[in-house]
Amino acid sequence: MKRISVVTLVLAAAVASPVRGIAATCESLASLTLPMGRITNAQPVAAGAFSAPGARAGRGNAMADLPAFCRVEATLTPSSDSDIKIEVWLPVTNWNGKFQAVGNGAWNGAIGYAALAEALRRGYAASSTDTGHAGGSASFALGHPEKLIDFAYRSEHEMTVKAKAIVNAFYGSAPKYSYWNGCSAGGRQALKEAQMFPEDFDGIIAGAPGLDWSGRSAQAVKVAQALQKEEARLTPAKQQALHAAVLQACDALDGVKDGLIENPLACKFDPKVLECTSADGPACLTPAQVATARLMYAPTVNTKTRREVAGLPYGTEANWTDQGWSVSARATGLDHYRFIVAKDPAWEVDRFNVESDITRIDEGEGAAVNAADPNLKPFFERGGKLLQYHGWSDPQISALKA
Repeated sequence: MKRISVVTLVLAAAVASPVRGIAATCESLASLTLPMGRITNAQPVAAGAFSAPGARAGRGNAMADLPAFCRVEATLTPSSDSDIKIEVWLPVTNWNGKFQAVGNGAWNGAIGYAALAEALRRGYAASSTDTGHAGGSASFALGHPEKLIDFAYRSEHEMTVKAKAIVNAFYGSAPKYSYWNGCSAGGRQALKEAQMFPEDFDGIIAGAPGLDWSGRSAQAVKVAQALQKEEARLTPAKQQALHAAVLQACDALDGVKDGLIENPLACKFDPKVLECTSADGPACLTPAQVATARLMYAPTVNTKTRREVAGLPYGTEANWTDQGWSVSARATGLDHYRFIVAKDPAWEVDRFNVESDITRIDEGEGAAVNAADPNLKPFFERGGKLLQYHGWSDPQISALKA
């Protein structure tokens, strides 16, 4: 029998393909073999024809400007309890030769369609994962340690490996460069990739990375516990008054009074200067509210390891809520303790013990999602580039120690 080389097959497929530079039809990717996974759908999508699942009717299609692409859906099963969904979007024209993976937020188990669309518009082959579960709660982790590993780092790595294989099969060549782009939880994922899988990406964007996930959870829950007392909460008017006082004290430290604090680390401010001298009012703080403000800024120390968990910087006050840290931070922290640390869905903030529960969350499964390894030498030695950014006024993930 006459032998046919792989090169001959690729060239033949390219000739048969309706799009120049593509080595296989979109539909043919359905038969691609993926170790510990399977492709569940591979269909071409015409230009302007895609609408994200769950998009509300009558609001127009925000993705009507998308170019034609090949949409590949797959399920990955690296463990017996894994059920990781991924999507890979492949432009059929004007591919820039690069691959971009996009990150997630909070505990979210959902494909990032908006981020995929933006990457596609820029000419990237792109991928996203649901991290191995559905929904925005950490309840998936209760009784499922393998799913927690999937969320923490395995789903991102497995997605990346499989997506590159799909890119190679479709175009007949591997991407020239591979990038990760994520913010918040996506920033945590970014650093986890750099720390654990330095070969996966050539460039990584880690925005506002929640690398100290357990610390942020502990801080948010500690503040929420204190603010169960309604008299300790700051109204929006008082938050604004506090913010104005902080700006008055520290705005001009950089030589320019522009409504911004360039370096909160240089700011020296005590909220007691706003303590009411007579009747309570919208422009002053009661003693209980002064204590709340101090609590928001103050770090917490793990009494066992002496590890410090950062508070929020000066200048974040206008973004606080009546529960202190952002709503998302409080919810994320509650889920962390309920389903991963205490393993009790009925766990509430009044059961939080500052002496013992910070140690508990810093150990074992509680810290599995942290991206705390400072050794990025393997990533940098192979030429990897890391871009990290963070907003000083972030009320959810402290920029003092992300």
